Amino acid sequence: MNRINHFEFYRAWIFAGLILMIMASCGVSRNAAVDTKDLSYLYNPTKSSFRPGFSVYNESDNLSVLTVRLPASSLFFSEANSRGIPIAQVMVTVKLFNITGGRTLADTAFTDLDIIREEGRQEYLYKLPLKVEPGTEYNAEVKILDKLKAEVVQSFVSFNTTSVSNRYNFIVRGHAGKNEIISPVVRPNQFVNLLYPKRQPDSLIISVFKPLSEVPYPPSILLPEKIIDYEPDTVIAIVYSDTLPLMFPDEGVFFCAPERDSEEGFTFLNFGPGFPAMNDPELMIRPLAYLASEDEMNAMRSSDRPKLALDEFWLKCGGNVDRSRELIRIFYTRILYANQYFTSFKEGWRTERGMIYTIYGPPDKVYKNSEEESWGYRRPVLKSTWGGRVHLQEQYLFFNFKQRKSRFSDNDFYLSRSETLVSYWDRAVASWRKGLVFRLDNPEDL
Repeated sequence: MNRINHFEFYRAWIFAGLILMIMASCGVSRNAAVDTKDLSYLYNPTKSSFRPGFSVYNESDNLSVLTVRLPASSLFFSEANSRGIPIAQVMVTVKLFNITGGRTLADTAFTDLDIIREEGRQEYLYKLPLKVEPGTEYNAEVKILDKLKAEVVQSFVSFNTTSVSNRYNFIVRGHAGKNEIISPVVRPNQFVNLLYPKRQPDSLIISVFKPLSEVPYPPSILLPEKIIDYEPDTVIAIVYSDTLPLMFPDEGVFFCAPERDSEEGFTFLNFGPGFPAMNDPELMIRPLAYLASEDEMNAMRSSDRPKLALDEFWLKCGGNVDRSRELIRIFYTRILYANQYFTSFKEGWRTERGMIYTIYGPPDKVYKNSEEESWGYRRPVLKSTWGGRVHLQEQYLFFNFKQRKSRFSDNDFYLSRSETLVSYWDRAVASWRKGLVFRLDNPEDL
């Protein structure tokens, strides 16, 4: 990793921005200015297959380390180089902003990578040190450029140095391979180690919470999203060791803290062996709560033959086998991506962002910063005539989400319902029930 002067850093940052502008200009069919602030590719796999991951560890009072995870499947490896071996070329640039200090620039970092493909390796991790101060909220704006694909992904990573006990002071490793693990989601039979380098507590307190089973209310209803506001089912105290193998066989939320009754710690999540996909009919029935009536849901849940009940629901919507299969494919593909993008302390499809994503699809516009994001769905284009010329005007239905502080997750966003009085929710559900995947700008097409 290279630390460079500010001139070199900004040259790299501007270069990444220029690539982003060039990419955005491709495929524009209207005479309109390129929207360089649109980050809709973050949640649309057809626009970008690049899905990096991030974690932050507060190494000392004045140094935090940002770990960037690059999946091998997202990288483009080419042998067209002087060495004649598969190499991916990636540039990572980071701007670190002090949010407590009024969003002032606190530090920058940069690394230029030649990644040699290793057979069987699924991900590559790289670390960037960042200068920090104690007691401060930060947001890191990260741009990752795949030079060979000329593809840029911009991400926002929030963290803080306000405590020595919060999630940014822990490291998770695989027990067998000692590999660093970025995601808090674990498999039922997976063994991990939880490292707490700053302290060596006598005990680790694990609070076990049952998983949330509710789904959000429709966006037109002004009621808040369900959160974990109940007591844990079980509290377990174990002797702490950073080599102790931890395994969480049952589904749930597992909050690990160095002290009893602490509001700060690290959270593990177990959502079952198939997560983030859904292949079991009983599980596949659950997200139909967005489309089905309460009586229909009760009938499917209590059925002795859940697969048959599931098939009958979709066949009733689609009208024939082929259309029903297409509805199923689209619906559960969205569930998969919602789980990948929006999982917090519950499955991504159960969140309010997951609800909107499942029913309305990937947003056409995404504007995002450290505290909120706004999704725009394209309405039918308005045509007007002036001076003998036809003008096309695009309008969007927007859903606004705001980040909520949670001891369980830093990916918890809620829908600002007071700003979403018009949502077309009933129209969207009715469209699905008639066998048509809903779109505001073309509701008659599948």
